Amino acid sequence: MGNPTAAMLVIGDEILSGRTRDSNMYFLAGELTKHGIDLKEVRVVSDDEEAIITGVTALSEAYDHVFTSGGIGPTHDDITADCIAAAFGAHLDVRNDARAILQEHYDKSGTELNAARLRMARIPDGAALIENPVSAAPGFTLKNVHVMAGVPSVFEAMVASVLPTLTGGSPLLSQTLRIMRGEGEIAGHLSTLAADFADLSIGCYPFQKDGAFGANVVVRGSDGAQVDAAVTRLARELGI
Repeated sequence: MGNPTAAMLVIGDEILSGRTRDSNMYFLAGELTKHGIDLKEVRVVSDDEEAIITGVTALSEAYDHVFTSGGIGPTHDDITADCIAAAFGAHLDVRNDARAILQEHYDKSGTELNAARLRMARIPDGAALIENPVSAAPGFTLKNVHVMAGVPSVFEAMVASVLPTLTGGSPLLSQTLRIMRGEGEIAGHLSTLAADFADLSIGCYPFQKDGAFGANVVVRGSDGAQVDAAVTRLARELGI
């Protein structure tokens, strides 16, 4: 049996407009790899109700886990919680446990828990809270969808809260072979290698440096011995 699978739904007009560079996908991919969960797909959608509902529904049906980032703050365009609730037909309202977390946080800082901030305590029925040690406002998990903030420091803290609760598989191992030849020269070797090591992922990533063409060949898999054998064979065939 293979590793559990996952997808990510990145939500926000600021990502699609180019105003904000998303770093959450990079972080999540690395953490899932270490945990033995295979990230298979990432989608980016705008702050649009139909787009969010369509995206999360499709990904939830296709993968074991879905991680969302963005759209759970206090402003009018933070509609992710509404959309996740709608996607699963769950009632959404301020929940007492989430409200208590926010109340304690704002009391300590001497800040009012006003109506805008209280929006962050709206949690769908049946959802479990995701701890947020950075800014207190919780994320939540509904069915197989983990709903988290878009701010990188908060997103990373929420991922750290969620991952220990998930069953992973075998961590993905990788080795990289740097080859100072063009892709066309090594393509045949890579095709044969990929066929002979069908359980491994073999990627070729070209580069150009000082006018010379080269490629980084990355071999990935959960069996360290197979990864090592594939890299050793390729190096031997190419005389590296």
